Amino acid sequence: MGKTGFAIGLAQKIRAEIVGADSMQIYRGMDIGTAKPTAAEQAAVVHHMVDIVDPGQDFDAAEYGRMAEKCVVALLSKGTTPLVVGGTGLYLKALIYGLAEAAASDSQVHDRLAAELARSGPRFMHQRLAQVDPPSARRIHPNDTFRILRALEVYHLTGRPLTAHQTDHGFARARFDALRIGLTLPRPELYTRIDRRVDAMIEEGLEAEVRALLAKGIDPRKKSMQSLGYRHMTDYLQGRLEWDDAVRTLKRDHRRYAKRQMTWFGADSLVRWLRPDQFPEALALVESFLSKT
Repeated sequence: MGKTGFAIGLAQKIRAEIVGADSMQIYRGMDIGTAKPTAAEQAAVVHHMVDIVDPGQDFDAAEYGRMAEKCVVALLSKGTTPLVVGGTGLYLKALIYGLAEAAASDSQVHDRLAAELARSGPRFMHQRLAQVDPPSARRIHPNDTFRILRALEVYHLTGRPLTAHQTDHGFARARFDALRIGLTLPRPELYTRIDRRVDAMIEEGLEAEVRALLAKGIDPRKKSMQSLGYRHMTDYLQGRLEWDDAVRTLKRDHRRYAKRQMTWFGADSLVRWLRPDQFPEALALVESFLSKT
């Protein structure tokens, strides 16, 4: 059983509604590459925070935190249990703790950095970030221009790295009491599943999905298009990668992302780790938690 099926099964058992916490499933028209729940799966259980913005729009963890908080509060106020599902760690932190208020965006500083990005490229800007904020540079992918520019903007506006603002914030005061369950597999089995998932995405039409987004005029430099799968297919379609290289690097980068997720969530001592075949154990944990709240 995969994460989506596991979550839907839990939600049906406890009569919950699902609140998405995936930084890519928020985008409309990006379905295959994000492994978004199908129409049938979304019909089985009400889903929130899925298909809420267009791929050309900017959207970040702070905005997610604000919107998801309102959603969770609304569900709780009507007596419905929110089941938050997704693997974007910063989105989950933004919901549970809120984010550090580093600095409001400044259009002049942002435009200057964006112009420098256009001249010098993302690798150069990532190297600049590594000089002023090494922890952020290690966390942010060299092609993630949205987050690179934001981290550099914070540094230029405040004289302090984004990491320092996050450290000050501390993520110490939770806004919600949450039971945290993580699904885990032995690494070889996980990597095999990842490779199969990529093969399935390709068979389902990932190339055509990306081609359609580009045809609509979505800028390939946008945050949405720099994500796993979409940047790889874009590089293939625009002649920067051969097909075999696009598929190979897509599988490799999915494995690397999974490794980063394991590192992120592995540092959270509150996560209760279960295998995907331990659904009864998960249900028992959830029912025990709900009986005490």
